[in-house]
Amino acid sequence: MPTLIYEIEYGRDKGLLIAGTDEAGRGPLAGPVVAAAVIIPENFPEKLAKAINDSKQISEKKRDVLFPQILECCIHGIAECSAQEIDKINILQASLLAMKRAVLQLSQQPSCVLVDGNKSPNIPNMKNIPIVKGDSKSLSIAAASILAKVTRDRLMQQLHTEFPHYGWAHNAGYPTAEHISALQTHGITPHHRQSFGPVRNLASG
Repeated sequence: MPTLIYEIEYGRDKGLLIAGTDEAGRGPLAGPVVAAAVIIPENFPEKLAKAINDSKQISEKKRDVLFPQILECCIHGIAECSAQEIDKINILQASLLAMKRAVLQLSQQPSCVLVDGNKSPNIPNMKNIPIVKGDSKSLSIAAASILAKVTRDRLMQQLHTEFPHYGWAHNAGYPTAEHISALQTHGITPHHRQSFGPVRNLASG
């Protein structure tokens, strides 16, 4: 389970603000990549801390319960990069840019940001610390992963009402058989990532 061990290592117990950031939606064929940044406050409820985990390890129902609690208790920022930006700069750079945007949205800027993964967005004026599998190790990264995941899933559910054929309400834009079949039948939408193989192949064909 994630803890505050990394936050403490980089100065949380000395009064420094330590943020965690994570993204959701690197793999889908459609929709933006969404990132969140979270600073865990000193008075963070212990019961809530014990409930938080990597968003992929908890159910949608539990994520939906935790989402408003994290928003209420934590300094947070949520940002995205669009499908068009992903096509322009590639998904890795778009993921890092979305995380940078989320951190810069924080109402108080941290002295250090813990980043899920092995790359850093290189946000100026603070330490950037990449942590592989950080969403299962750092509480602030895990909290950010929940905010990013829930925000993106809800966005894809909204887009589903506009483009219902692709099943985005339940596949979130990932390349399921249903989604691929709908692409072949109904074509590419403005929300599809045209640099991703199945979409690119259809566009070029």
